[in-house]
Amino acid sequence: MTSPRLPQNYRLVELDEIGSTNDEAKRLAISGAEEVTLVWAQCQVAGRGRRGREWTSERGNLFTSIILRPDCAPLQAVQLTFAAALAVRDMVVLHIADGDRVACKWPNDVLVRGRKISGILLESSTAGKGRVDWLVLGVGVNLRHHPGIGGRHPSTSLFEEDSGVVDVALALEEFTHAFDRRWRDWREGGFQPIHKAWLAHAYGLGEMASINLESGVHEGRFIGIDESGALRLETSDGGERLFSAGDVTFGKSG
Repeated sequence: MTSPRLPQNYRLVELDEIGSTNDEAKRLAISGAEEVTLVWAQCQVAGRGRRGREWTSERGNLFTSIILRPDCAPLQAVQLTFAAALAVRDMVVLHIADGDRVACKWPNDVLVRGRKISGILLESSTAGKGRVDWLVLGVGVNLRHHPGIGGRHPSTSLFEEDSGVVDVALALEEFTHAFDRRWRDWREGGFQPIHKAWLAHAYGLGEMASINLESGVHEGRFIGIDESGALRLETSDGGERLFSAGDVTFGKSG
């Protein structure tokens, strides 16, 4: 397998099999690993997504986690989830003829034709300082395989989208360079360039949406995200509500 050519200063930790690249990246971050240390595994045996959900982790897909030390408030750090989603989209469209089919779904998914091809998991520590000490962005992309019909949401892979067998090292290289550009945009311009780019590719923008929380289901029109990345929902009375977490589905219920 060809070794990926990463951006300058990126340090690669390459593994064959691991429980979770995020867990390994967190261990390294706690031990003082430098920023933009990249953990990459061919297979995860305990991969997980948001809210502890299982993430299918077969060989042939991309599993990686990046360590960052942005020295920002926790709410600002969440913005990097959107930067990572854009970077995944940047990589995916290199292999799909019609880039308009590739969209970013709030808060942390990338879809092709409305089907999930990638998920992102952000974990961080403030070390009691009120500022982020370290942050880990875990990224999984379905290159060769994707979950079957029994998954929570429809899914797909690059192979399913007629992109052929994409080399995992190449995908890692493409994603990392794309992320480095988005990461630079965020450091130099704050959330504004990320916010604008993400909205340009947002799935379901302007459509009716349902937000599922433990407290119940909330419905309205998805009208964007605010400066913190919270979802903006226009309610039936013309008001607006913000949601920083929850599962969102599109199309009027009932």
